[in-house]
Amino acid sequence: MLQVANIRANKEAYITALKKRNFDAEAVFSEVLELDETRRSTQTELDEKLAESNRLSKEIGLLFKTGEHLKANQLKQQTSDLKEITKELSEKLAATTMALNRQLYNIPNIPNELVPAGASEEDNVEVYKEGEVPQLAADALPHWELAKKYDIIDFELGNKITGAGFPVYKGKGARLQRALISYFLDKNVAAGYTEFQMPLMVNEASGYGTGQLPDKEGQMYHVTEDNLYLIPTAEVPITNMFRDDMLSDKDLPIACTGYTPCFRREAGSYGAHVRGLNRLHQFDKVEIVRIEKPENSYAALDGMVEQVKEILRELKLPYRILRLCGGDLGFTSALTYDFEVFSTAQDRWLEISSCSNFETFQANRLKLRYKDKDGKKELVHTLNGSALALPRVLAGILENYQLPNGIKVPDVLVPYTGFDMIN
Repeated sequence: MLQVANIRANKEAYITALKKRNFDAEAVFSEVLELDETRRSTQTELDEKLAESNRLSKEIGLLFKTGEHLKANQLKQQTSDLKEITKELSEKLAATTMALNRQLYNIPNIPNELVPAGASEEDNVEVYKEGEVPQLAADALPHWELAKKYDIIDFELGNKITGAGFPVYKGKGARLQRALISYFLDKNVAAGYTEFQMPLMVNEASGYGTGQLPDKEGQMYHVTEDNLYLIPTAEVPITNMFRDDMLSDKDLPIACTGYTPCFRREAGSYGAHVRGLNRLHQFDKVEIVRIEKPENSYAALDGMVEQVKEILRELKLPYRILRLCGGDLGFTSALTYDFEVFSTAQDRWLEISSCSNFETFQANRLKLRYKDKDGKKELVHTLNGSALALPRVLAGILENYQLPNGIKVPDVLVPYTGFDMIN
């Protein structure tokens, strides 16, 4: 959530920056500033009336003590009138604040100056590429056919139990999945991240805190009776651990990692590009989250990118990194780098990770601040990244490592799986 003071101070620059997102902010900014002016003037008037009421109450007490009951009762009528006025002002303040927050909740983050302009993923900019694309046999299979051939993932069984997008991993497929989770967590812990095991459901405040609500409400599974949401990513519960916290200078940086299943409705996702593991309603992911001082956050983002690079190098998967354009940038992000692995059998790139800096956008919603060395209270910067999302990594391994006699397991995973071939 943007800070109103920053909108007021940088209105024209913000309007220009948000055009990168194809978001016209002029009208909404005018309304925000008008509502804030009303809120501030109402708060001032309310404070004045409350101060007057307190003054009168003290005066009435003194009058009763000195026996001036007539004058005291006259003043009591004034306090009664003031109570009615303060009640009306309090209601107006609450309604204005709610209307202001409603507007602010629907304004996306200001893109960093490095974000390229663009309307869609077609305008994202490739900034790095690494790894050799393997030369597969002419009869190479996509991962969904390999999964059936070697009986390691059953999409039909998942459909029977739950529905499309809920696969069942079997035998060596389940063990490979578990190996990837353990490997990712071990790599992150070795890099200094503290591991957490988080709840899979969050309350509404947590959804608003990290920006999934109201922006992604239609994409989240909602347990309406309890007003809880199944998490779309571990970012949500991990970051919300620090909601309403006041950290000290020495607490930072904070680096967290966690594995969770993730749940996304993915409404409107159809077609060949979502076959097999390409897009699921339930999938496993290992997340990294950082809380940083503002001056260190972009160096931290670079470090997260390097962390994902190292994992992909060890898996020996060909990958590229894209800097997302304004039209493809997530609602809460100021700058995002997407990682894509090349699926040789599908002859296409598959997104497997996003590393993002949200700057103060989430922190303002979360009321997450720290005291610097001088005792000044500042909003922190929050960051997160996938390290990594499993389905498309697994798809890349199955397709890129396929051989005539089976699927080779990447060397780095063999200590975790206990086998080096799926056949």
